[in-house]
Amino acid sequence: MSLARELRDNGALLLANLGRFTLFSGRLVARVPSALRHPRLIVNQVYNTGALSLVIIMLSGLFVGMVLALTGVDLLQRFGSEEEVGAVAAVALVKELGPVVTALLFAGRAGTAVTSEIGLMKATDQLAALQMMAVDPMERICAPRLLGGVIAMPLLAAIFSVVGLVGAYLIAVRVLHVDPGQFWSELKDAMRSRYVREGIWKSCAFGLACSAIAVYQGYVAQATPEGVGRATTRTVVTSSVAVLVLDYIVTAVLL
Repeated sequence: MSLARELRDNGALLLANLGRFTLFSGRLVARVPSALRHPRLIVNQVYNTGALSLVIIMLSGLFVGMVLALTGVDLLQRFGSEEEVGAVAAVALVKELGPVVTALLFAGRAGTAVTSEIGLMKATDQLAALQMMAVDPMERICAPRLLGGVIAMPLLAAIFSVVGLVGAYLIAVRVLHVDPGQFWSELKDAMRSRYVREGIWKSCAFGLACSAIAVYQGYVAQATPEGVGRATTRTVVTSSVAVLVLDYIVTAVLL
């Protein structure tokens, strides 16, 4: 009986939080047109969420591509088709691994930074001070961070995929001695527009979800150091789950 009550209470809490997040997201999206009047704020957020994440994105993309080449060649050699590793790397990175892994890294690096920044602004009464000066925090603080994440995420996913393909080339061609001409030929044939479009749609959806979650968690965080820390943890967990759920939904819809 206690287990059923606990499940019911947790379900009700989940629905309540989802409703509050939906209402907040509606208010946030409504402020986007007015936030576009402040392009410098948006550019700063693209730099903070995108440029400052380049090192971890490129490093991760390189090693993901290298591991993908090692695994792909080992598997394809059983069928005498190791030259197809270029096609496997292209489809896997552009369509799936690029957007998903980039989004998870984005949530862990940029998402937590956004949440902690907004949470600390709330804890130090900076948001209340803006409201007292008749400045809307949703327009000047939250909306530019949302737009910065939505713009930066597809760019980061593209860089991840390109660096991953370079890593796959280095391992497949330079280490495992796959024919370079065959590698690039199969890669070119596999890079169909449908896969590229799917990767772009996924990265945009992930960027919107992760940015909205990060902004929301920072905005509703308790105005204490412990509250900001819990909000940062919730950002990573919620964003990671949202990325995996959205990955399935977008893939199913586009197929």
